[in-house]
Amino acid sequence: MSAHSERSVVVERTSSGQFVATNARGGSISFGTASEGDPATGFTPVELFLAAIGGCSAVDVDIATGRHAEPTRFSVTVTGDKVSDDLGNRLTNLKATFTVEFPDDEGAERARAILPRAVQASHDRLCTVSRTVEVGTPVATTVSDT
Repeated sequence: MSAHSERSVVVERTSSGQFVATNARGGSISFGTASEGDPATGFTPVELFLAAIGGCSAVDVDIATGRHAEPTRFSVTVTGDKVSDDLGNRLTNLKATFTVEFPDDEGAERARAILPRAVQASHDRLCTVSRTVEVGTPVATTVSDT
């Protein structure tokens, strides 16, 4: 494993049920527990997970199609069903649906033609997030001796 392969974020508690994740480049995002009907709660960890799946594939697909045409619309809707069963809390039926439109200009036909292949390539081998989920990588948890 090379020194450049590790990825990390630090998650810190900011108040009861609220956290901020910070990456090595200094970027941060706030999240926490959510209450129904409370718009101030922002994202939950599950919503961040869904966003990571959609965002990872969106980047892959945008790079591939954007070489040919600038989209007029580009969105990825990621859904899943939260279940609690004998395996614990988890999401099932994960699905990412791309809605991408291109103008009728030079390169747009090529971008439209490669869109399905770009989505498939992201799913099958490029998107680290969804590939990690599908492969089933174990997560180790520890408590530090501070």
